[in-house]
This record gives sequence, C-alpha cells and structure tokens, in this order.
Amino acid sequence: MRFSEIPGQEEIKKKLIRTVIDQRVSHAQLFFGPEGCGKLALAIAYAQFINCTNKQKILHEGVKEEQVDSCGVCPSCVKYQKLVHPDLHFIYPVATTRKVVKKPQSRMFIEDWRNYLFAVNYQAGLQGWYDAIELENKQGIINTDDCNEIVTTLSYKSYESDYKVMILWMVEKLSYSAAPKILKILEEPPEKTLFLLISEDPDQIIKTILSRTLMVRIPGTPVLRTGRTEEEAVFFEPFRQWMRLCYIARVGDLIPFAGELARMGREKQKGFLSYGLKVVGIAASFNLQERLPGNIEGDELKFLKEFSPFIRQEDLAAFSELFNTAIFHTERNAHAPTLFLDLSLKIARFFKPGSVPVT
Repeated sequence: MRFSEIPGQEEIKKKLIRTVIDQRVSHAQLFFGPEGCGKLALAIAYAQFINCTNKQKILHEGVKEEQVDSCGVCPSCVKYQKLVHPDLHFIYPVATTRKVVKKPQSRMFIEDWRNYLFAVNYQAGLQGWYDAIELENKQGIINTDDCNEIVTTLSYKSYESDYKVMILWMVEKLSYSAAPKILKILEEPPEKTLFLLISEDPDQIIKTILSRTLMVRIPGTPVLRTGRTEEEAVFFEPFRQWMRLCYIARVGDLIPFAGELARMGREKQKGFLSYGLKVVGIAASFNLQERLPGNIEGDELKFLKEFSPFIRQEDLAAFSELFNTAIFHTERNAHAPTLFLDLSLKIARFFKPGSVPVT
C-alpha cells in the first residue's frame, strides 16, 4: 500500500512522511478515527514507506514541494504490497470458530486477514472481519496468547528491513488480563521496532496502553468506499424496511420488527446502527448538495432519493445523537428489544411530529 493509493488525508500523509525524513519516527503510535477514514491503510503505507529501499520523490507539475512515496517495486515494497513481509506483523481480535476450536491466535487467521483486507481495499470494519472468519455472535478479543506472541516475535532480530513493524488493529479489544504482558515492550521496545496501534474509540483503550503512545488523529468524514461491503449489502434491506415502518408510525408493526433487530448479535446491532448513521449522513448531504457518492446505485440509489427529503440538514445532529446513543447502550448490553423500539418511536416523531405520543 502506497500513500498515493489512499484517497484524501493529504495533510496526514505529509506529516507521516516528514517524521521519516526528519528521523523522528516515534516507536509507538496510535492511529484513531471513524471506520472508513483510512487509518489502517495509512499505517500500512507508513510502514511500507519506512522500509522502502528506494523512496521516490515526485515533483508535481506547477508545484514546488516534492511529494515523497514508497517506490512500490523494491523487494521490500513488493512483499508489503502482498502483506507477506517477514518484518510486518499483525494482531487483531479473534475468537474460536469452526476452524479454530481452541486457543485462537492472530497467526492462525493470517490468510483470512490478508484476503479480507484485499477484498475491502484495506477499509476494514470490525463486523466485516467477524463475518469473514465466521465468528457468528461471538466477540473477538486480543488475548493473552497474542500478547505473548508479540513479546516473542519482537525479541528476534529483523529479517530484512531496518524496522520490525507490529500493527495492532482495534486495540480497544485488548483484554485487561492481556494488557500487562506488553506494557514493558511497548514502553521500551527493541531498537528499530515500530508499534502502530489502530483504534476507532481511544476512550475504550486501557489507560496504561494509551499513555505509552503518540496519538495520531485521522480527521474528517470517513473516506467513501469504491463499493458497498457485503455487510452493508446485508443491512440495506432491513434498514429500508425499518425506515418505512418508522415513517408510517405503525407501532403494532414496529414492536415485532424491533424484536427481529434485537435477535442480531451485539456486534451486528452496532454495525447496523453505524450503517444507518452513514445512510442518514448521505441523505442529509444529498439534501444540501443534490449529489450522491458515485458508488451508490440500483435499489439503494432509489431509496436514498426517496428518503433524503425527510432528513433535513438541521435535524442531522439530532439523528446522529440518537444513533450514537443507541450504539453506546448496545455496547453496554442494554435490553435490545426496548432499545430498538424506543429508537424507532423517536425516529417516527422526527418524520411526523405528533404521530407517536411522547412518554
């Protein structure tokens, strides 16, 4: 992954490149931002750039400043592009599956991980990853065995490159019992070791881990994907049906439908709500600019054109608060049928004030 292959985030790219040029690479960095903002892709591009043996300087026409990037063709870059470099290591949340029935570790899923990243163009999402390894309703964690693996792996010398790179994706899933295993190596790693931690919510990260990292915020609106993920394709139809039921405010139908949503696993509920939040944002943007992302087509395009008139720009903040609050309570094991019914009734009041009594 080269910086030039990542859309947007130009300021972040420049800052990361400058740390390498100035030889100020911090040994432990936390890249954080919303799903889809490109944080994992940036981390991989950063690691590839650091270890590239033939860094390129590209002078853009009419621009004096030189943009630097990895070459993409040296032996190191070729292996990074395939995610098979022997000095590049990944840790991510896992759990037992039908294939891995006991003592799961990240290395047991490495082929699944590579295939998943290539399939989603490095825009990884937690529920998408869980679906890729068929985790069903379980929740993945970064466990003690993986933390022991980190210590062991980094105790060896690098095979080929200057830097050994350890990427911990979704570090908020690091279990409390496992965290102490890596505190020492995170604070005092072997020479030429780079930790890149990836997170969507730093508030959920164990404080002793957080305090040992340089935080790199990936700002702005999430980068739109070149196409819908399989996860979003699954969520589209139930979301459309849900919004229609909310619009007609038929409580007798909303109650059983809330029960259906509640039967999803907790991670799928969070993914569904996050998808809804994204759709609401796109609809509000269409109201303002009359333009939709080019990757939306077919039934989804038709629905968004019909749906957008009911999402006024001035209501976007309130909608966002409703969905984010629901995600917050889902993470804390709220009673799902009650949560989804309550959210449904509040959305119905947005569509037609007074259609549902306020309790």
